[in-house]
Amino acid sequence: MSTTGATADPLATLGSLPGVAESVESVRKAVDRVYGHRIMRRRSNAVTSEAALRGARGSGALSGADWALEEVRRRTDFSGDDEARILGAALRLTAEAGQLLSVWRQSPLRVLARLHLVAAAGTEDSVGRPRQEGEGVDEPLIELAPPGASEVSGRLEGLSELIVAGSSAPALVTAAVVHGEILALRPFVSHNGLIARTAERIILVGSGLDPKSVCPAEVGHAELGRAAYRAALDGYVSGTPEGMAAWIAHCAGAVELGARESTAVCEALQRGAA
Repeated sequence: MSTTGATADPLATLGSLPGVAESVESVRKAVDRVYGHRIMRRRSNAVTSEAALRGARGSGALSGADWALEEVRRRTDFSGDDEARILGAALRLTAEAGQLLSVWRQSPLRVLARLHLVAAAGTEDSVGRPRQEGEGVDEPLIELAPPGASEVSGRLEGLSELIVAGSSAPALVTAAVVHGEILALRPFVSHNGLIARTAERIILVGSGLDPKSVCPAEVGHAELGRAAYRAALDGYVSGTPEGMAAWIAHCAGAVELGARESTAVCEALQRGAA
C-alpha cells in the first residue's frame, strides 16, 4: 500500500470503499455473537486458549504444515522436520502476540522484528531484521515477485507512520491492510506469512474488536483455502479500489469463520464435550 500522495488518513479512505462498511458490520455481529454466549461469562479463558491453538494450526496450514488439530494438541516436540518447525513457529507467535499489544502502536517495526526473531528461533544475521539487497525470500505460498529491499524499507516506514499516527478506520480495515502489506512486501527472509497473520491478530485484539482473542482469523483464512488467499492478495497488490475491497472482504470472511469456530467451541464446552 503506497502512501505517496495519500490523504491524511488513507486507512479511513479504504473504509469507505464499496462493500467495506458491510464487511465491517458483518464482522462486528459475528464477534458480538461469540461474546454474547453464556460460556464466555464463565469460561472465556478456556475459549481463548482453544482459539489460540486453532489459530496457530490454521496459520501453519497456510504455510504448508496442514496438521490435524489433535496432532497439534498432542505433539510436544516441534523441532523435527520442516512442517513441525512451521507449527512450532506458529505456536510461538500466537503466544508472543499477547505480549506485544502495548508496543504495537508505538513501534510496529520493533514488533515485526520481534515476531521474526520468535518465528525463526535462530541466530543467523538475517534473523530479526528486514532483508537486505541480495537476500532471498523463503515464502512458497506467495508466488508474486518480492519487491527490492529499498522499496521494502520505504513501505515499512510508511506503514509504521500510519499505525503510529492512528486512524479512524475500523480495526478490520487496519488489520487487513497490515496483513496484506506484509504479505506483499515479504520483508523478512522467512516466516512472512506467519508474521502477517500474527500482526492481523495483534490489531484485532489490541483495537478492542476481539479483546479476548477468541475469533481466530487464521482459522478462517485456512478454511477459505490457499487459492482464495492468493487470489485475494492479488487484489490487494493491484492497489485498485475493487482489489483492495476484495482483500478486506476476504479478511472479514476469515474473522467471521474464526468467530464461528469459537462459537462451536462454546457450544461444546456448554455440553461438557470439550
